[in-house]
Amino acid sequence: MSNIGSYEQRVTDFSWDIAKEVLNWKDDELLNIGHMCSDRICDRGDGEKTALIWEGFGDKKATYTFNDLRVLSNGFAAKLQELGLEPGDRICIFMDKIPSLYFSFVGVLKMGGVAQPLFSAFGDDSLEVRLASAGTKAILTTQKHVKKVRKIIDNLPDLKHVIVVEGNPDKMRDGETFFDVETAEKFEDFECCKTSADSPSVLHYTSGTTGQPKGAQHAHNTVFGQILTSSWVLDLQDKDIYWCTADPGWVTGTSYGIIGPWALGITQCVLDSGFTSARWYKFMQDNKVTVWYSAPTAIRSLMRDGKELIEQHDLSSLRHLCSVGEPLNAEAVVWSEEVFGKPFLDTFWQTETGSMMVTNYPGMKVKPGSMGKPFPGITAAVLDLKTMEPLTEPGEVGLLAFRPGWPAMFREYRNQHDVYRSKFIGASDDATPDECRLNTDLWYASGDRASIDSDGYYWFVGRDDDVINTGGHLVGPFEIESALIEHEAIAEAAVVGKPDEVNMEVVKAFVTLNKGVDPDDMLELNIMNFIRKSLSPLAMPQEIEYMEKLPKTRSGKILRRYLRALEWGEDVGDLSTLENDD
Repeated sequence: MSNIGSYEQRVTDFSWDIAKEVLNWKDDELLNIGHMCSDRICDRGDGEKTALIWEGFGDKKATYTFNDLRVLSNGFAAKLQELGLEPGDRICIFMDKIPSLYFSFVGVLKMGGVAQPLFSAFGDDSLEVRLASAGTKAILTTQKHVKKVRKIIDNLPDLKHVIVVEGNPDKMRDGETFFDVETAEKFEDFECCKTSADSPSVLHYTSGTTGQPKGAQHAHNTVFGQILTSSWVLDLQDKDIYWCTADPGWVTGTSYGIIGPWALGITQCVLDSGFTSARWYKFMQDNKVTVWYSAPTAIRSLMRDGKELIEQHDLSSLRHLCSVGEPLNAEAVVWSEEVFGKPFLDTFWQTETGSMMVTNYPGMKVKPGSMGKPFPGITAAVLDLKTMEPLTEPGEVGLLAFRPGWPAMFREYRNQHDVYRSKFIGASDDATPDECRLNTDLWYASGDRASIDSDGYYWFVGRDDDVINTGGHLVGPFEIESALIEHEAIAEAAVVGKPDEVNMEVVKAFVTLNKGVDPDDMLELNIMNFIRKSLSPLAMPQEIEYMEKLPKTRSGKILRRYLRALEWGEDVGDLSTLENDD
């Protein structure tokens, strides 16, 4: 039984107050995300319900109830207070997906701090850029990662506390604090900071696909957008076992890997032992996962390993699958229906939006390759690139934009007010962040190009700066990439424009091949003709380059701007989120 009615019904009946109804929320309650994810669940009588099922390397396993979550997050909150940290201080969480990451995130919010989760695979340079930008006061890390902090701490005058939560206390250096929350004094009671809807909560840095990473500041009010989308799109229900594969260093891992589900009192699984298809399938089988939220990069890797591996596992518990991170190719939707008996539903949103914006619903007709329709309460449009007015003809390509005002909307870019203002079409030169965020006559520009079909479904075309202008015709890289991976030889693809004296730009494709496939001239010709027939001569790559792996951010997004910069001889910009083999 789904949580939602039809899309049309929800659009008609919608108001953001429905989120409070879903939570059974009273307006005089404490609006603090940390409290709402732990104490509030216990107060309603679900303290002994499982909150977290965790598995790590070496077959390490642990299970925690919501009461455990409450007490252990209290421990982190109390320790931070003891060290003299105050509400509003930025506190970085820099560790692998160990239980303390999740407990400390909740604890930071309880004491009023601003949680700044960062992906643990960052090197010391990437870490320094983000800590300096945020003016971070404290960092929670592990013995494994503290060596990166030690390299840069002299360059970070704001960083007063280095707290190591896992490792050998005898190996701490002067100025470092060792704190193992599970063996430390337990705090049954902790008075949560009385934050408000507008109090800062989470500071997320963008992945850098379009340039320098920016710190998107969110507030405690985001929880209402996150719980409603968790309920209606992820369809989370009381008995579900839910797995979000995203790392909390990225916004999906907090919005839908911590906040949304735990505020609803849902049991979550976390696997912290690296990716292999067999390991993922076994994890879902052993824990009887019912709802699975993953990324196209992972899905394509599963596709490449074949359905025979799936048939070796009992995945009958799965009832709902969703995808996020970058557009989901139509082939992946068709494949999931074949092998799992249900499609992956694509969801579109951004670090800045804080929650889902355009999405597919359970029970809604899925058009493979489409982003779906705007979430109720979200006013979306595709704007003409010249006039910045909404396009009206189906299929016209323009800039995807949203009217401001949804609860999970970011409040500012850290120390970059001009950049924040530039995201709002029609904003005056002296508009404050709040004036931009609350002005429903403006448009928030997503930076993505899209089209809308005659049924109101949205279709992703590409990042605004990814779209290829060949002979005056705009060509979207995503459509070509989707077609390329339908070719039997190709596992993954990235498409960019390369300079051309006659046509301004032509299409170049970078591809990885399926196992056992060797590149040759005939294969290249075959691929080119395949695209020519399935799309158009304009979309046909004029050059194909074979790669062992595509350049991606550490969150799994293909870094097209890096490939494009190489083709154009331009500065590649910030590469701190570029995935590597370290």
